[in-house]
Amino acid sequence: MDAQNERTRLLDAEDGDEEARPGVRSEQDTYLDKVRNGKLYLAVFVSVLGPLSFGCVLGYSSSAIPELSSIPDPRLRLDQDQASWFGSIVTVGAAGGGLLGGWMVEKLGRKLSLMLCSLPFVCGFTVIVAAKNVWMLYVGRVLTGLACGVTSLVVPLYISEMAHERVRGTLGSCVQLMVVTGICGAYVGGALQDWRWLAVCCSVPPVLLMMGMCWMPETPRFLLSRGRRREAEEALRFLRGPEAPVAWECARIQDAFNDQGTRFQVSDLREPGVYKPLCIGVLLMFFQQATGINAVMFYAESIFKEAHLENEEVATVMVGLIQVVFTAVAALVMDRAGRKVLLIVSGVTMAISAAAFGVYFKLHHHAAGGLHGGPDVGASLSWLALGSMGLFIAGFALGWGPIPWLVMSEIFPTRVRGVASAACVLTNWSNAFIVTKTFHLLMDALTSAGTFWLFAAMCALNVLFTIVFVPETKGRTLEQIEARFRGTPAP
Repeated sequence: MDAQNERTRLLDAEDGDEEARPGVRSEQDTYLDKVRNGKLYLAVFVSVLGPLSFGCVLGYSSSAIPELSSIPDPRLRLDQDQASWFGSIVTVGAAGGGLLGGWMVEKLGRKLSLMLCSLPFVCGFTVIVAAKNVWMLYVGRVLTGLACGVTSLVVPLYISEMAHERVRGTLGSCVQLMVVTGICGAYVGGALQDWRWLAVCCSVPPVLLMMGMCWMPETPRFLLSRGRRREAEEALRFLRGPEAPVAWECARIQDAFNDQGTRFQVSDLREPGVYKPLCIGVLLMFFQQATGINAVMFYAESIFKEAHLENEEVATVMVGLIQVVFTAVAALVMDRAGRKVLLIVSGVTMAISAAAFGVYFKLHHHAAGGLHGGPDVGASLSWLALGSMGLFIAGFALGWGPIPWLVMSEIFPTRVRGVASAACVLTNWSNAFIVTKTFHLLMDALTSAGTFWLFAAMCALNVLFTIVFVPETKGRTLEQIEARFRGTPAP
């Protein structure tokens, strides 16, 4: 029997002739009306403990470096260069984790990969707690970075392959929301306890992740790609509830697999359904880091000082809260506003605020004779600096923070999802390392104002790239998105 006729029959059996008539309701809407999302939300909640752990790793360095830079033990005390490596070496481990994660999701599956990434999180923090010298601190950071790389690849894929099109945007945005929540949590924890106990606390979420994932299903698309139809239907029945005719969704996914095949080959890169989304995904990750978000966060401490905010720990927590709030806003409106609109709004906001940052540094330089002028000069311009920083962080959290990861998980065909996602994650983390380590060189070559005007130009280029090349994926199934890139009729 033709796959389309089979899907229609399965729905007709559940809904009767009237509801199945063409023009009354689509098959997709009829099916989704029967879906119950309770257990889907539970599975997503457990999986995003991975991004929460990821955020704890990123926030840990900001909280621990001040204490480690003044610790009495000379074997652990960090100088300026060592502190820079302690913060940035995570990106090196994460780049390797992206490559490892691409292999793991294809060979081991999404669920097992997510469970195993808990191990380097816990081992890394354990090494940091037991550290006797700076090199042990580095090893711990590399291990946690490796786990971050795997997590940043696996969790978006796991969620996108489980969620249906009505809630995929919101649930996918929870990845970035939990990352910034973890960062904020590490900021708060750093204000309350020392660096060793903070490392102990940061190891709790990955332990809970491993335990919780034991009870969660593998994604139906991975199971179907391995020919395990019965297990895929059981996973869908868990995720969609007892009333949904899951055989219909299984048939739809299976039909897409039959059209595209189930194994990646190098020759696939010549297909428009592969190279087009791959180029878009890689460029999204490149532009995300080219916005200069790390540079803005780098300058946060000096801006707080110039604004006479004596309690820098409280100010840092405020930055974290801004990220959490606006990332939550993005998650709430993602499936209504759409990905493309939010990317454009985010890029415009960041371009304006980065340009304002450049104006701040230019005025500050002329008024005070250099970046570090007197306190009166700093205070008089602090409103511009603080406003620019808050607007930039809010803009990033609204679009360019969560959406590249979400789109990456949506646009690739199943057979190349691991390889293509690994390329995207490698691009993201490699560019993050380059931007972080070359920031001072840019400052010397272009001045502070010129550097931030360069970031503003990159944000403007982001907007143009989004308008011309980034597709809108709101409300589309993963199979429909794949068909659009292939130029074939949507299933």
